[in-house]
Amino acid sequence: MLAGDRMATEALKELKCSVAMLGEPQWNAPRANFLDRKRNATRRIVQASLSMRRRDFLTLFGVTLMGCISSSCGDTAPENGSLSPKKRLVVIGAGLAGLAAARELHGQGHEVVVIEARERIGGRVWTSTQWADMPLDLGATWIHGVRGNPLTDLADEIQARRLVTSYDRSIAYDASGQPLSAAAEARMEDLRGQVFRALEEAQERDTDTSIRQAIEPLMQQFDESSQAYRFINYILNSEIEHEYSGSIARLSAHWYDSDNGFEGDEVLFAQGFRAIADFLARELHIELGQVVQAIHWDRSPVRVITQKSEFAADGVVVTLPLGVLQAKRVHFVPELPSDKQNAIAQLGMGVLNKCYLRFPTAFWPADVDWLTHIPANRGEWTEWVSFKRIADMPILLGFNAADWGREIEAWSDRQIIASAMQTLRTIFGAGIPEPIDYQITRWATDPFSLGSYSYNAVGATPNLREVLAAPLNDRVFFAGEASERDYFGTTHGAYLSGLRAAREILS
Repeated sequence: MLAGDRMATEALKELKCSVAMLGEPQWNAPRANFLDRKRNATRRIVQASLSMRRRDFLTLFGVTLMGCISSSCGDTAPENGSLSPKKRLVVIGAGLAGLAAARELHGQGHEVVVIEARERIGGRVWTSTQWADMPLDLGATWIHGVRGNPLTDLADEIQARRLVTSYDRSIAYDASGQPLSAAAEARMEDLRGQVFRALEEAQERDTDTSIRQAIEPLMQQFDESSQAYRFINYILNSEIEHEYSGSIARLSAHWYDSDNGFEGDEVLFAQGFRAIADFLARELHIELGQVVQAIHWDRSPVRVITQKSEFAADGVVVTLPLGVLQAKRVHFVPELPSDKQNAIAQLGMGVLNKCYLRFPTAFWPADVDWLTHIPANRGEWTEWVSFKRIADMPILLGFNAADWGREIEAWSDRQIIASAMQTLRTIFGAGIPEPIDYQITRWATDPFSLGSYSYNAVGATPNLREVLAAPLNDRVFFAGEASERDYFGTTHGAYLSGLRAAREILS
């Protein structure tokens, strides 16, 4: 973050908190002090914004106008410090968001039941034990950035063993399967600079466009059969589509990268991400196989109707994935307000699928974590992770995202494996062995997620996530990664959203 960005962020935090506290009965500081703080913060914003990108300033100012929703202004506890009366609460979904909310509410003495459509907990955290000697995550895998990440604290608390993967331990191969030469790497770096400069320019324009539209003038400079054209497609696929799960034809050039992150290593769990889900689920009342059909929220108690049962509650936490909300698999009675329906419709739900291949022995470099390939056909098997160095297992994990990831879900397992092996044989030769086993995901057609994680589509602004997160009549509360403005698309975002929903109920 640039110095100006940091200064403006801090100033806006101060202003946001000041605005939120104005008129609160708990706040008894002299009004003159408040106005001084507000004026000073505003002055600092104006000064700092001179060194910020236009889009970033508008983002921060939009947060201010939306009011204080996050905990950056401090929690607002009842004035006498007493706990609120015991409530009956239903949490819909046993993913990280639902489990985090339920754990917090249960710990405050409320009567909480978690209802989950699947026959397992975790939601999009799904650890497979198909291979007894190597648990593998079919959904979320990494803690992305360990420093300051709340999931690091949870992992430390349960002493979960973690494995560190490094992007520095990588090797890239060209379309013919040869490692990139020094000249090709230099060319790639130059094109990468041109791609992201074009996107920065698009972010300065008044009208939002797709990433594809923003990059089109650059693409038109090169023949489709050229190395440069393939390199640009590789950059767009591996560094944007794989990161944000959406197609460049739908990702917002203005807002695709409006998320924040944590610094530090990228780590995965030796025994799988389920270790976190299992820990959060301790002592909770969880009912599996409860597929929610309707939520009647116009009066108290709120009624949640499943295919098996009916639950009455003082409040409900909804953690349904964005894809399920978009498909209207759950009927809200009355219908959701139009602004919330608009937020659900405009945000994007993307796809990132996995294909684990297990071999009798490793035939790839043993000291490399990431194997990347610049394919002749855009988006096909561009990224692989090796488990040889980190776990001493002859396993490769291939990713497919966005359009290509969605397309191959209709293929048979045999077709997907054949396609993956064609890429691996291009790189390592026709003599490599066949895999002895495999595990494949199809998140776009999973009925209880209908996608992998959310992204900002063309025309969608970050404020829509706050609209999605806003409670209804102090009865229905929303959580899940899609409701997180700063950490969407991540497990830590899902976890933090659950804590936020719990705070809203407790306050």
